[in-house]
Amino acid sequence: MSDTTFTPRVFSGIQPSGGLTLGNYLGAIKRFVSMQEEDYETIYCMVDLHAITVWQDPKSLVHNTRELAAGFIASGISPEKSILINQSAVPEHAQLGWIFNCVARMGWMQRMTQFKDKAGKNAQNASLGLFGYPALMAADILVYHATHVPVGDDQKQHLELTRDIAAKFNHDYGVDFFPMTEPVIEGAATRVMSLRDGSKKMSKSDPSDASRINMTDDADTIAKKIRKAKTDPDALPSEAKGLEDRPEARNLVNIYAALADMSVDQVLAQYGGAQFGTFKPALADLAVAKLAPISGEMARLMDDVTEIDKVLAKGALQAREITAPILKKTYEIVGMVGS
Repeated sequence: MSDTTFTPRVFSGIQPSGGLTLGNYLGAIKRFVSMQEEDYETIYCMVDLHAITVWQDPKSLVHNTRELAAGFIASGISPEKSILINQSAVPEHAQLGWIFNCVARMGWMQRMTQFKDKAGKNAQNASLGLFGYPALMAADILVYHATHVPVGDDQKQHLELTRDIAAKFNHDYGVDFFPMTEPVIEGAATRVMSLRDGSKKMSKSDPSDASRINMTDDADTIAKKIRKAKTDPDALPSEAKGLEDRPEARNLVNIYAALADMSVDQVLAQYGGAQFGTFKPALADLAVAKLAPISGEMARLMDDVTEIDKVLAKGALQAREITAPILKKTYEIVGMVGS
């Protein structure tokens, strides 16, 4: 069975672990917004079950989940066009996750580079959830029969695992039940780097707040961080090849391109030969114009979380209309009596 027999459906999620950055916005949320305007059903998720694979302060988790939802809504994800959910409010995610724990092989999980990166040398002390969460991630996607997942480069391996699990389930039970989900990787800034070090990914865990633009930053803070971003002394090149050994310059051009919906070549056609004294103010103005309204709307939503909670409650009901029949059929295929 090919993907064309499945409803074109997009699923993606972000962990509510606090501190949404420009990297989250350009690498994920901006594409979430554009995909809801295309010929897809779109489902976007705060993946709180994934967040607790490492310990979270419960009060912070509640706040961070709502703040992430506020970020989604403020960025333009419409509850009228997309289903917005908190993962734990849709129990079929975890239920299918257990089935997939029994389909996935230990060897597959041990190859996951993100576990090695996150657990480090202390792997024996990491939670079982941190080791096994790619199987739950596969369930997040496949419990909707999602055909497409917008992902950053660092998540491609997890999408491959999702496809492996779907293929093994289909093969083991002699069915064509789960789709071969396709990754969607596009845009100039799928990987946004630190404003202080162009070789490192922009991260909320960096000790320097100047290394990132937070989605809660106001206009003055955004402009100041762009103006102080690390650069090199040379003028901008007129073509992308000239950015190859200039990580900070490449990062700022990528950010401009992504915010302006331009290609890197288009940006360099406009600014090639310009010094950073010219380019940075232009980038600061663009970033403020695009991002300050989002941070303002996030603040409004967080002032009274009733609206957020209503959106998530409605989303959970909509989601379960999709997930409950798919889980029921999965149970029947596996041979669960009384399902």
